[in-house]
Amino acid sequence: MKVTILSPAKGYGVGRYAKLLDSVLTGRSDANIRFSDIVQLLLHLGFDERTKGDHHIFTRPNIEEIINLQPKGSMAKAYQVKQVRNVILRYRLGADENE
Repeated sequence: MKVTILSPAKGYGVGRYAKLLDSVLTGRSDANIRFSDIVQLLLHLGFDERTKGDHHIFTRPNIEEIINLQPKGSMAKAYQVKQVRNVILRYRLGADENE
């Protein structure tokens, strides 16, 4: 899957997003995804974030699902990474539409 790169956030280069997206999509390391990385990926994919306590809630126009993430220490929870993967695949987020 080819990744469409928008403008990388500070400290997150083009290769970092592609590598992170690949890690999320393959599902081989769901328990080893840093919480800050999954947050940056969602922001990069056009989601809006609001925070209430330790709940980070992500929404995006034309996406039915609301993604609610909470950190487990510095890591993302594996089942929440799976939920993010399902949304990315369902809506083909990050895919180059020209292929």
